[in-house]
Amino acid sequence: MKQIELIQLLEQIAPPELADSFDEGRIGLVIDLLYTKNREINKIAVTLDVTKTVSEKAAAFGADILICHHTPLFHPIMMIQESLAKRLKIIFDNNISVYAMHTNYDRAEGGINTVLADLLGLKDRQMTDFGVIGTIEQTTADVFAKTVSDKFNAPVVYAGNNTIQKVMICGGSCFNRYAMAIAREHGADAFLSSEMKHSDVLRERGDMTVIDAGHYATENPGMKALAKRLEKELAGKAEVLFIDDDPELKSV
Repeated sequence: MKQIELIQLLEQIAPPELADSFDEGRIGLVIDLLYTKNREINKIAVTLDVTKTVSEKAAAFGADILICHHTPLFHPIMMIQESLAKRLKIIFDNNISVYAMHTNYDRAEGGINTVLADLLGLKDRQMTDFGVIGTIEQTTADVFAKTVSDKFNAPVVYAGNNTIQKVMICGGSCFNRYAMAIAREHGADAFLSSEMKHSDVLRERGDMTVIDAGHYATENPGMKALAKRLEKELAGKAEVLFIDDDPELKSV
């Protein structure tokens, strides 16, 4: 298929206008190699982060383009350090373009947050600026935390002991006063995200249970779902490979 056709499809899945203002210039084709609108795309790799391992696996696959959630070039570059240089060298040497879908894919139907909602079986859903709110069968905080751990295949930490029926989910790092205020305003009994700080628990949670399931575990399912969707929609047009590179954080 043509590169322009793939980009059009990706923009239908996650329209760029859904992105936060801070993502300006950081989504879409962030590394554009051998660009022509008629460039043939035969192999597509999909991942969460453009790590060295991911870059190597994309190159071994023969990927023409690598679709990621987190752009490898988020901050303006004044100096290229060794870790970034190694990743970029692999990308450049193998003529792999990189396309980033970040906060636009967070907010898209079928994106990061709705995939998590599917995993947990949330009903009566509504999208907010910071995620998805929905309901589950009434349960306790400890049971729900265990369910999250099982469904996401990840360790979780949580605080709270209230009864839970209404849940707000926000993949990635959403433990901030704005997102948690939205959860409280909508009457959420639990707020699920990652990168929770002690101050968040003390200051913001009120009577809500707060659950931290990890950044990778709350975003990777959405990218895996994207790979499956592209594989189905592009059958016969391009091969699709999902590359999993879990940092495998350990607890002791």
